[in-house]
Amino acid sequence: MDRARVEFIIIGGVAARAHGSARFTDVLVIDDPATTENIELIVSALAPSKPYLRGAPPGLPFEWDARTIQRGLNFTLTTSLGSIDLLGEVTGGGSYEDLLAHSVIQEFFGVDCKCLDLDWLIRVKRAAGRPKDFEAIAELEAIQQERQHLA
Repeated sequence: MDRARVEFIIIGGVAARAHGSARFTDVLVIDDPATTENIELIVSALAPSKPYLRGAPPGLPFEWDARTIQRGLNFTLTTSLGSIDLLGEVTGGGSYEDLLAHSVIQEFFGVDCKCLDLDWLIRVKRAAGRPKDFEAIAELEAIQQERQHLA
C-alpha cells in the first residue's frame, strides 16, 4: 500500500515482529487516517486483492468502495494477500492522529513504513485485554527491558 501513497501505521503482531518478537501472525493490522483521499487510495490499493469481510458468510453482499469505508470504523478483511485489519480507532490508542506521534519508521521488504513504537504497542495490547495479547506483552516487555539495558 505504500506504493499507492496510502497513509497508515502498522500495529498488532506485525509491529511486534518488527520490534523483535518471535511470535508469528498472519494478520496485518493497520490504523489509517479517515480522510477522503486516503480512503480512496486504500480502496484502490486493495481492490485487486478482492477484500471481503473475514468471517462473513459467503455471498453476503459487500461493496468494497469508499462509501463503505466511510460508513464504518474497523474492518477485518480476507484478501488474496492474506488477512488485513483496517482500524479507524484502536482500543487504548485512539485514532491515526493519536498514534502518529508514537510511531517509528521500520523497513518492510525494502519499504519504509510507520510502525507503532514498542511502548505504545504494549499499551494497546494491554488495553485490548485478549489472552493472546497478554501472552505477547510478556515477550514485548522483555524486549523493552533488553533495549533499556543496552542503552
